[in-house]
Amino acid sequence: LPAFQDSQLFIKDLHFDGVPVRIYLPRKPSTSKQRGVIYIHGGCGIFGSISKELKEKITCRYIARESDSVVVSVGYHLAPEHKYPSQTLECLTATVHFLKSAESYGVDPARIIVCGDSVGATFAASVCQELRHRTDIPKIRAQVLIYPYLQALNFNLPSHQKNAAVAFLSRERTVHFILKYLNKDCSLKEPILAGSHVPESVLLKYRKWINPDLIPDVFKVGYKPPLPTLFLPQVHEEVQELFEPQVSPLLAEDAVVCGLPDTCIVTCEHDVLRDEGLLYKKRLEDNNVPVTWHHVEKGFHG
Repeated sequence: LPAFQDSQLFIKDLHFDGVPVRIYLPRKPSTSKQRGVIYIHGGCGIFGSISKELKEKITCRYIARESDSVVVSVGYHLAPEHKYPSQTLECLTATVHFLKSAESYGVDPARIIVCGDSVGATFAASVCQELRHRTDIPKIRAQVLIYPYLQALNFNLPSHQKNAAVAFLSRERTVHFILKYLNKDCSLKEPILAGSHVPESVLLKYRKWINPDLIPDVFKVGYKPPLPTLFLPQVHEEVQELFEPQVSPLLAEDAVVCGLPDTCIVTCEHDVLRDEGLLYKKRLEDNNVPVTWHHVEKGFHG
């Protein structure tokens, strides 16, 4: 698809406070202010772009046309050349800019959602957590998280076992890409897959949120609890970032989660990340955040 040709949309490349964005504006005049969508693409933080990613172009055009919304696609710079957490910070910067300037694009600042897929959903979740108590800018109306990656403590949940070798995003490749994103030694992959990077105290602290017992039984057919593993302090020290909410939004405290906007979560059956979406859904519901959940039974990551 040519970058700037669409009979129904104006498409422009801009910068929001230095962050590249592509904005999709409906050509048809509106009698009232329109909805706004901030879209954050996936790609593990190391792939994809707003100019070359065909899936992203199709998705943003579809959302803009079908929902009559102004869509802003964020072109955050990629790791490892641009080090973590610059990706999340750029998404945050672009979101704040759009919330402040929405009316200049014909958008109602009270009807702006943040949407992302895969690691884009991670960034979207992090942005919403960061902005939950800001009073100097309009509130985000809702967040849409499409097969999100949300935690790096446990890679032995039922969906990790069931979909360990599924194409596009296997269990092993998931950890490999996380390490690449954080610019870490990929030889750490095996101990992280085994869970050797998590001390017992941390396991106990987060067991109330990351626990196979919290997954509905229908999703645990064939699941086998993993054997206990040996904690390796040197691995833990190397990957401290995995325990930060910017990387693992599921680890945010309840005081943060209870202030989040209405949420839509999309999960896919054949996806290693399926259970992370299910666990976040439960956490949001437990904190009285309205959640809409859509599960694609024959769907897969990407």
